[in-house]
Order: sequence, then C-alpha cells, then structure tokens
Amino acid sequence: MHLTSLLAMPFDFLPTTPVQYVTRRLFQRLLEAHPDLFDRLGEHRRCRFSFTPTDLPLIFLVEPEGPSLSLKRKGAIVSADAGVEAPLVMLLALLEGRCDGDALFFSRDLQVTGDMEAILALRNALDDCDIDLPRDLSQLGGPVASLVAKFTTEIRCRALKEMV
Repeated sequence: MHLTSLLAMPFDFLPTTPVQYVTRRLFQRLLEAHPDLFDRLGEHRRCRFSFTPTDLPLIFLVEPEGPSLSLKRKGAIVSADAGVEAPLVMLLALLEGRCDGDALFFSRDLQVTGDMEAILALRNALDDCDIDLPRDLSQLGGPVASLVAKFTTEIRCRALKEMV
C-alpha cells in the first residue's frame, strides 16, 4: 500500500520539528517495550541506518549506539552505513517481521544499500524482539489504550492485505 500523493503532501510542507517529535516519542516507546532491541547488533551497533519510505519525502536515521532517531527530508545529505528503501507500510511490516525481507529484496520491492552485514544483523535483532506496533505503541493512548490498539490493528490488517 502506497500513501497517495494527497496523503503524503502535508509532509512536503509541514516543518519537520513536530513530525520528528512524534517519531522520536514512538521510537522511545518502542525502546521501552523492547530494551534489548539492539543487543544482537554486536559491532554493527555503531552503524547508522537510514530508512527511506518511497511514498513519503522523509528519511529516518537510526543510530543504535545512542540510541537515537532523527528525521531528514529527502534530498538532504544523510550519512548512513546502511539503508533500506521501500513503501512505508512495507518498512513497518519488516519492523514487525510480518513479511519476508529476502523475497522483497529479490523481487526489487525493497532496496538495500551499504553494509549488508549490518542490515542482516539488524534483521536478526528485529526477529528476536516480537515487535507488535499496535500493542507496543497503544500504551501512549493512556486510558484509551485498548481503543488505540484495536484501531491500529485494523489499520495494519488492511494495509497488509493491500500490500500482498
């Protein structure tokens, strides 16, 4: 599922500060839910990883050693040791281990650049974490966490059906 240009358009005009605030908060919550997320990276923990959604004008830069996440606009100079490029839904499905990264790579639905060993180490680390974004992030909803979980689970189900 690709975000339509109409849905992605606000990202062309929004300042990156509020978007970066939200993504950093989500990243922090994910790290709280999975504190050992980057443990299996070994020497690759010092690598910088870029994740570029093909359907958004943004680049997410993750530095496991910090750990930190920063947001850049496409076209900005980004220094990364390894990078992954795919539609946003596919990147999120890979994060959760809901799709086969090898198959997506060989079918060219997913592009990988840079240090392949680092990407494989990251994939192995993610495989061990049992990430479930609706479950993990719904806690940010406070008293309506169960509604947030149901809503985001439904969105994920629909997006994954469209991806297949």
